[in-house]
Amino acid sequence: MKYYLLLFFSVLFISCNDDTPPSYETEDDIIAYLDENNITANRTETGLHYLIKTEGNGRKHAENEKVTFTYKLYLLDGSVVEETKTEGITSLIENLIPGLAEGIKFFEEESEGTIYMPPSLGFGFYDRNNVPAGSVLIFDIKILKISTPEDEILAYLAENELEAQKSETGLYYIINKQGEGAVPTANSNVTVAYKGYFTNGTVFDQSDNGISFNLSQVIKGWQEGITYFNEGGEGILLIPPYLGYGYTDRLGIPAGSVLIFEIKLVKINN
Repeated sequence: MKYYLLLFFSVLFISCNDDTPPSYETEDDIIAYLDENNITANRTETGLHYLIKTEGNGRKHAENEKVTFTYKLYLLDGSVVEETKTEGITSLIENLIPGLAEGIKFFEEESEGTIYMPPSLGFGFYDRNNVPAGSVLIFDIKILKISTPEDEILAYLAENELEAQKSETGLYYIINKQGEGAVPTANSNVTVAYKGYFTNGTVFDQSDNGISFNLSQVIKGWQEGITYFNEGGEGILLIPPYLGYGYTDRLGIPAGSVLIFEIKLVKINN
C-alpha cells in the first residue's frame, strides 16, 4: 500500500539519541507549552504527553491490528508540517514513529485528541524536510478505525458481494470450480496460475500461464488453500497476514497485508 506522506514514513526507524544538545527542544518545552495554553494532559514514563478530547466507542488497538487515522502535525511555534486527507492513513501501529506507536494505544476507535512528543520519540536529532533537528512534535489525531485482518477480509467480501468458506486457521476461500482431477497434498508439486492483489485491488503479482512449485515451500495460506481444490479447480484465497507474509515488509508487500489470490490448479505434477 503506498501512502502520499513520504516524510511521515521516511522516519519510522530513527534511533534515539540520549546525548541531547542543550539547544534542542525537550520535554520541558512541552510542559511550558501546555502551561502557556492552559492544557492539562496525561504524561507517560517516556515523557510523552497526550490529551483525549473526544472519547471513542471503547475499542482500543491490539497487537497486529491496523489503525486508520487522520492527523495534523505541527511544531511548538504553531507551524503546520503536514496534514492527512479526510480518509486518513492506515498502518500497523508497530510501523509508526515511537511517539505515535505509544500514544495511539491510549485512544479508542472514533476518539480524537493530541499527542505531544519529545524529539527522542519523534524525528530525532536530524533535520527532516520542514522539521528542524530536535523538534517537539504535536499531532492532532482522530482514530477512524481499528481493524483485524478478519475485519478487512469480511469487509472485502461484503463490498464485493462474495460468499466464502472459513477454515479453522482463519483462511477464507471460494471455490468457483471444484475440478475433476486428483486432490493435492501438503507436499505435492503443483502448477498454479494466479493473480495476487490487496483488498484495495492493487495487483502485486501474476502468472497467467502458471508456475510450478512444491506446496511445502510456499506461504501457509497456499499450503492449505490449494488442497481444497481438485486438479483443474479454480477459486479465490483470502489470506490473513499470519498465513501470508506476516508483519514485516517483504518484496513490495507491506507488513500486515491481507492477500487475495485468484487461482487455478492447472496440474498436480507428483
